[in-house]
Amino acid sequence: MDINEQNQPDSPAVPEQPAADGSLGQAEPQPAPEAPAGELAPVACRIPEVEAPIEPEPVEERRGFIKFLCVAIGGLVSALPFGAGIWAYLNPLTREKSSSGDGFIRVTTLDAIPANGIPAKFSVIADKEDAWNKFKGISIGAVYLRKVDGKVKALHTVCPHLGCFIDYRAGKNDFYCPCHNSNFKLNGDILSGVSPRAMDPLEIEVRNTSEVWVKFQNFQPGHDHPVPVS
Repeated sequence: MDINEQNQPDSPAVPEQPAADGSLGQAEPQPAPEAPAGELAPVACRIPEVEAPIEPEPVEERRGFIKFLCVAIGGLVSALPFGAGIWAYLNPLTREKSSSGDGFIRVTTLDAIPANGIPAKFSVIADKEDAWNKFKGISIGAVYLRKVDGKVKALHTVCPHLGCFIDYRAGKNDFYCPCHNSNFKLNGDILSGVSPRAMDPLEIEVRNTSEVWVKFQNFQPGHDHPVPVS
């Protein structure tokens, strides 16, 4: 045995160093251990939990409600004029009112009509109502009144030809339609012209000894006989 070897103390063995390369000082990544079945993965590998968003109200339900609301409003709006039309049909627009309710309207008094048989023109005033409003004291037409042997006669002022207004001509003592030159006698009979019939007479009643009431109505023009306007 060599003396030098005996005198050198035992030194621990130096581990062999790996060769220097580009990965010097860097430890190789170790794969994460797999979690056993039924256990959660390591914290570093967990996917953060996200709360599910609150579902909005279904769009179809909102649309259905809007459609229902539109149909309901449309039905209500349509029902109003329909109901008004039915009511107007049952209650005509041109219905004249009188205190008696029989169609007669108070026009004047006996002393206002000339005693010499000359025709006098009087307005017919009555109340009118439609589906929405009521009008009082509206002129709905006119009549010619004259006394014949102490009795009152009434003639409509509208020409039976095409509905023009007839004038009384004092100079010729006749009735004249300026539209188509029809002439009528004081009793309403035709003298000349194109009118298909005589002037339309109206019913008369004297009430309360002096009040002159006329059953006023309009007639369709162009006929050879009176046809009341409905």
